Amino acid sequence: MSNEYRHVLVAVDLTKDSHKVLERAAQIAERNNNAKVSIMHTLEPLGFAYGGDIPMDLTSIQDQLDEHAKQRLAEIADPHVTKENQHVLVGMPDTEIHRFAEENDVDLIVVGSHGRHGFALLLGSTSTGVLHGAQCDVLAVRVGKKGESAE
Repeated sequence: MSNEYRHVLVAVDLTKDSHKVLERAAQIAERNNNAKVSIMHTLEPLGFAYGGDIPMDLTSIQDQLDEHAKQRLAEIADPHVTKENQHVLVGMPDTEIHRFAEENDVDLIVVGSHGRHGFALLLGSTSTGVLHGAQCDVLAVRVGKKGESAE
C-alpha cells in the first residue's frame, strides 16, 4: 500500500484566507506525484437557516447565492484547480465534506483554521465532525494572525 496522497480535497469558506489553504494543498499534491486536487464550498440551505418557516419561495435567492459562491470559488481555485474539480454543494458542511470524500476516493481533506473562532466560522459547531467522521487524513491549515479576527 502506498502512503502517498492521490486525491486532495480542499474545503474552503470563501474568505481571503481560502487562497492560503488551497496553496498548501497544492504544494502537498505536487509533492505527491501531482495528486488530483478538488475544492469545495458548502452553502447551508436557506430554509434550514430560518427554520423552514418562511412563507415564500427561496429558490431564486438560493440560486443567486449558489451562483455567487461558484464565481468566488473559481477566483480562488484558479490556476490550481480545473473547473470540473470545483464544487459548490448545499447542505451541512461536515456531512457534505464526508460524502464527497467517500464518493470520490479522497485521501486527504484540507481545511483552514483561525484557531477557535475561525474554525467555528468555517464549519460551524460541526468542526470536530469533519475530523471525527472522516475516513481519511485531515489537515487543518493555520491561517490569519494571532489575535486577528476572521473576515
